Amino acid sequence: MARREEAQAAAGGSGERPPVTPTDLKAGSWWSVLKRTVTEFKEDNLTDWAAALTYYGVLAIFPALIVLVSVLGLIGNSATQPLIDNLGKVAPGPAKEIFTSAIKNLQGSKGAAGVFFIVGLAGALWSASGYVAAFMRASNSIYDIEEGRPIWKTLPTRVVLTLVLLVLLAISAVAVTLTGGLAKQAGGVLGLSETAITIWNIAKWPVLLLIVSFMFALLYWAAPNVKHPKFRWVSPGGVLAVIGWVIASLAFAFYVANFGSYNKTYGALAGPIVFLVWLWISNIMVLLGAEFNAELERGRAIEAGHPEGEEPFVEPRDTRKMDKQTG
Repeated sequence: MARREEAQAAAGGSGERPPVTPTDLKAGSWWSVLKRTVTEFKEDNLTDWAAALTYYGVLAIFPALIVLVSVLGLIGNSATQPLIDNLGKVAPGPAKEIFTSAIKNLQGSKGAAGVFFIVGLAGALWSASGYVAAFMRASNSIYDIEEGRPIWKTLPTRVVLTLVLLVLLAISAVAVTLTGGLAKQAGGVLGLSETAITIWNIAKWPVLLLIVSFMFALLYWAAPNVKHPKFRWVSPGGVLAVIGWVIASLAFAFYVANFGSYNKTYGALAGPIVFLVWLWISNIMVLLGAEFNAELERGRAIEAGHPEGEEPFVEPRDTRKMDKQTG
């Protein structure tokens, strides 16, 4: 840390202002960031971390579906059809079939909707908090930094972050269902014109992308034991993750529909296998965004005078747990 402060002082003495944000980086630094992102992606074993996140994601998705279908059931069964239709636009065919089957089975259990809601909510909270905890560990690995926050600090962070992410996911899901006839019904209740409803049907997709980008930015900011300069509503890594996820999902769906032989190879298990692979690819994109943000921070630190090969290259948010272990 002392070497870094000396280097920063030298950089300041040379008349160059250290970069405050990633956008302040020089053009050459951006190229170095891109190369290091690819290198560190391999060295940090992010495909393995993505597999761990996929496990927790599977545990969280179906309890979350129970909650979502229970809430949408208050509107009517027709409210779930737009959700199924829009899932089919991104998810590969067999993965869509899994969601469709689960949703329809839940629709047929109206009598136990209240119980399903409570059980689903508890399951979603527990499973999603496990996902967030795994993401916190993966983030620390990406930044090459130890977890220094004590449990009484990480646990509330994990719970609050989980709750916020679930609320944002619920908002996104409701926004997806408000299309076509449902959008007109909601517009009639709110007194909106046909023009406003048409604008909503077009604008909701960019809005959803912004919400997802914000969710990623929140994860990237709160998960690692890193003291960030300040919170940014949309991070470069978040934008990369969203764009990468959309492209990867569409490409994988195209591959499964035209070239894949999952049905021949796995038979009845083709649907679950495709779903798991898609979820794994999705988590790879999320971690790629985190890696990109980390390498931008490294580039900023290097331009500020931090030695290129020295780690950690960021200031830890808390060191009490590390101090206790070394003490």
